[in-house]
Amino acid sequence: MGNYVARAEVDVSAPRRDVWTVLTSSGAHPEILMGAEVVSDWKLGSRIVWRGEWKGAAFEDHGRVIELDDREEPWRIVLTHFSPLSGQPDLPENYHTLHFELEETPGGTHVTLDQDNNPTVEAAQHSQRNWETMLQGVKAVAERAASQRSTT
Repeated sequence: MGNYVARAEVDVSAPRRDVWTVLTSSGAHPEILMGAEVVSDWKLGSRIVWRGEWKGAAFEDHGRVIELDDREEPWRIVLTHFSPLSGQPDLPENYHTLHFELEETPGGTHVTLDQDNNPTVEAAQHSQRNWETMLQGVKAVAERAASQRSTT
């Protein structure tokens, strides 16, 4: 595979801790990753699975948590990711690495997601659009949680 990088970014009007919680929660949110269920215990080295349905076909992507910086102010998650829908064999050279970085801003949190190992510019652009959609879902869920907390 090539090494084209897909980058998606979003500004979230919620504290970094809220965004972190959305990114590292198991379960499903309709707004995120086509409503896929996320299964992981979110510990370093743990398996992560994304299960769902896309265009009428069931999918089960998987990977591992390879970096998790959740000190007092969490800011970085790194995961491997493989999707059987890629049509590639399930081999290490066909995995992507997903780098999530959360930067505190005056208005909340800036999230950057980089996905490496895309074979072409077109594949990177396709991945970028998918991750932008996913991050918009993270934004919606985190902002809703922050808003609900501020009204109670």
